[in-house]
Amino acid sequence: MTEINRKDHAELKRRPLLAPIWLGVIAAVAVLLGVLWGLSAPSVSTYYVIRHAEAEAGVEDPPLSRMGEARAQHLVTLFAGAEPGMGLVGILVTDLRRTQETARPLANRLGVPVVALPAGDVEATVKRAREDFAGGRVLIVGHSNTVPDLVKALSGTRPRAIGEGEHDRLYIVTRPRFGPASVAELSLD
Repeated sequence: MTEINRKDHAELKRRPLLAPIWLGVIAAVAVLLGVLWGLSAPSVSTYYVIRHAEAEAGVEDPPLSRMGEARAQHLVTLFAGAEPGMGLVGILVTDLRRTQETARPLANRLGVPVVALPAGDVEATVKRAREDFAGGRVLIVGHSNTVPDLVKALSGTRPRAIGEGEHDRLYIVTRPRFGPASVAELSLD
């Protein structure tokens, strides 16, 4: 009987020593899986935010003017020449005709999905851009009163207001998975 107790006692002494080893192995595997996930998942999202091109005056939901159509074609020139894997993966527009017509030539050329959302719903647009196109490049076509809000919601930085006659600004919001977002403002003219 004494011999059995000694064996049990010796085995109980060994078990606590194994716990730190197993915990260390489990922690190392968890860290390795986290690193692999971090390396494999897309790390930077890029949002191109513009105001719709020039529209006809005096109509409730106006189509693009000739100048606006030319600007929409200019977007094709800007975005269609991207290297494979570096181009747009989607386009977000509002439910108004002028934003859809601004994006249509580019969407047709690239064959990327176009998602139409309510014109004033900045929160839904940003949520959709972040969730549906995480790690990719997406064009967001808004309005003079929503573009600054979109840029602010995506980056934390509010750009200056857009005047009624301004249709030439392109904001590039680069948002890494870790760290602060950056904003660049370009003129398309």
